[in-house]
Amino acid sequence: MLLRMSAAAQVRAGRKTRRILQLLAGLAGYGAAVMMLVRSGLGAASWNVLTEGTADALGVSFGWATNLISVLVLLAWIPMRELPGLGTLLNVAIVGFAADATAAVLPEPQGMLGQSGYLLLGLVALAFFDALYLGAQFGSGPRDGIMTGLVRLTRLPVAAVRTGIEVVVAGIGWLLGGTVGAGTVLIALCMGPLVGFFLPRTAVRLPSTSPCERRES
Repeated sequence: MLLRMSAAAQVRAGRKTRRILQLLAGLAGYGAAVMMLVRSGLGAASWNVLTEGTADALGVSFGWATNLISVLVLLAWIPMRELPGLGTLLNVAIVGFAADATAAVLPEPQGMLGQSGYLLLGLVALAFFDALYLGAQFGSGPRDGIMTGLVRLTRLPVAAVRTGIEVVVAGIGWLLGGTVGAGTVLIALCMGPLVGFFLPRTAVRLPSTSPCERRES
């Protein structure tokens, strides 16, 4: 169960050593899982499809498209009153670095069996490390903030909200010219249930530090 806290309250909350280590491990593992999915060659995650489609539509690089989408997503936080934190900043700083570092050491998969193994392992790892860093209670990354905000506002389960986001994002990316593969469909349909399974098991339990803070399921 996640607590909705300001950045200052996140830092003041207890169990900081465990939470910081969990945050760093979650973000590094998330970046590694992203690269494993890319290396599988069987379809990128939904947000990568959107980034590719945006880059093609605007004639900009993948990196610039990533930054543009991050800014737009953070603007969408405003009406949802999402609260950024240390995890929001470190998400931008660590995930990309971890993905590049993984690319330097991860061998290419051999044949369809190897590709399928990368896809399945990457999918489970992506969901687990996503839940791990969110469970550290240091705030969401830009894209995960959309999920946590909608969960809070709609009171729908994490699985339903995350699946809806994945499908919509992949669809928009495909319409803009992004590449969708079988892996993309599998990730879009499975990420929500997997994150919903892992999140209650990885969330660090903390006492609410303010009467105005509300719990998120």
